[in-house]
Amino acid sequence: MELHPSPPGLEAEYGTLFTSASLLFLHQLISKFDQEVDAVLRLRASRKTQLDSSGDLPDFLEATSHVRRDPTWRVAPVPPRLQRRHVDVGDLAPCDTQRLLQALQSPAQGIQIDFDDGNCPTFHNQIKGIHNVYKAVHNHFPNAPSISQAPVLMLRPRAWNMVEHNMMVEGKEVPGPLFDFGLLMFHCGRKLLEEKSGPFIYLSKVESFLEGRLWNKIFVWTQQKLGLPLGSIKATVLIENVLAAFEMEEILYELQDHSAGLNCGIWDYSASFVNKFGHREAFLLPDRSKYVNMEKRFLRSYMDLLVQTCHRRGALATGGMAAPLLPRDQRSATYRTVLANVTRLKLLEIQAGVDGFLVYDLELIEPMQRLFQLHTQGDNQLHRVRDDVSVTPEDLLCMPSGGVTLHGLKYNIAVSILFIDAWLSGKGHFVYRGQVEDSATAEISRSQVWQWIRHQTQLEGEDRVVTRRLVADLTQEVLMEVRTLRHTVGEEQRLRISAEMFMELVQKRDFPEFFTTYLNLDHTFLTSQTSRRMDKPKL
Repeated sequence: MELHPSPPGLEAEYGTLFTSASLLFLHQLISKFDQEVDAVLRLRASRKTQLDSSGDLPDFLEATSHVRRDPTWRVAPVPPRLQRRHVDVGDLAPCDTQRLLQALQSPAQGIQIDFDDGNCPTFHNQIKGIHNVYKAVHNHFPNAPSISQAPVLMLRPRAWNMVEHNMMVEGKEVPGPLFDFGLLMFHCGRKLLEEKSGPFIYLSKVESFLEGRLWNKIFVWTQQKLGLPLGSIKATVLIENVLAAFEMEEILYELQDHSAGLNCGIWDYSASFVNKFGHREAFLLPDRSKYVNMEKRFLRSYMDLLVQTCHRRGALATGGMAAPLLPRDQRSATYRTVLANVTRLKLLEIQAGVDGFLVYDLELIEPMQRLFQLHTQGDNQLHRVRDDVSVTPEDLLCMPSGGVTLHGLKYNIAVSILFIDAWLSGKGHFVYRGQVEDSATAEISRSQVWQWIRHQTQLEGEDRVVTRRLVADLTQEVLMEVRTLRHTVGEEQRLRISAEMFMELVQKRDFPEFFTTYLNLDHTFLTSQTSRRMDKPKL
């Protein structure tokens, strides 16, 4: 095992996390499952190749139909602290100590401790974030409630597409999720269990039930190694990929003893259509700012099916995150408009039967909790099994009608560039035009620009089509508009580099599968971080 030395200023935190015992545990965990992680990634690639070469569309699997037809199985009941989670705080990068403390002191029922979409995985951020979780769990923050009284921590390690550059095991960089999960479980798992507050996990970007099976094996092995009872770990799987939408029952089945339910979002899921079918004109996704929302057939069907699947198996179903920020002036018309829009969309999710959802703005917690109190009874909506729902493959694959607006194109360009700029500054999310943007919204933004260039899509109300030249021209316009927010030569240079990286990304012949993978492996991002010297191998 090789491990980079501590990021500057985090020597004490580094020493707490990387003990001889924790390093041995990480080495064993990664050695045990590394080949299976590679197999999962190869399966993803081969499945994509098969869909591309055959022109086939996904369907509910015949090979696992016995799982779906069997009415008797259920997931294990979740612990009491998960039974009532109407409103969680989302996109909380745990390296942000101030926001973490604010969330711990908030009336939210849960906190998404996000090492994935809302986090930039620099070594500094990972060490600081994991250590902050350690401090919260072990009650080391002086002004925070004890972990048994605080909102439950929903720990979200990175997804399978991410690697940790700062550790190598047996000559290979290690899978990011195993690095995060291993350290979190080693240092916090037993304490969370003793406090009846976990360990609770979010699993990102799962694409098949075989990935659910792998995670279940990881959970079983980890519990045995750490001396925890079987079923102590409870995991919520984010259904962020169109292929996973056809395997939701199977994913729950694989994680029966360890399931805390499924989660549905909107932007990563929508972007997965471009990922899997973006070269097919029949799957041209229209302007997301005007034509894509949870009221559209393909997204509403996905949410309805997720709720039905979960509740018929005794699992909790949660919705996505409200990204808008409420204006500070509660008397303003803008405040009322933003709150009304969030309320309308979240009420649709409640009426669909979700048991909870997330907000970014802490000021939205109490209004959304009141919304649940007004429109539901009890801790959750498990009793609503949605027998009225009958979702077909056609429902899940039906693209919404609509075109591409100039405004939507420029907005997608801006979000993509500003996300790269945020990553190069070590941040995983940012606020733009009144709402938070993270890797999920950046993913759909760059995906749409790539797809619109590929299909030379015509702009609404214009003769112009989306081309590389048009996107390059609009990129310069966007740079002029946002440059006023940059106050130093270094910040302007970083913004310009971000725009160049964006243009490289959207004109590639083959669609880069994940925005974050592309950035995480890019030389510019790697060299933007503090220079690190190689330490002697630490065993």
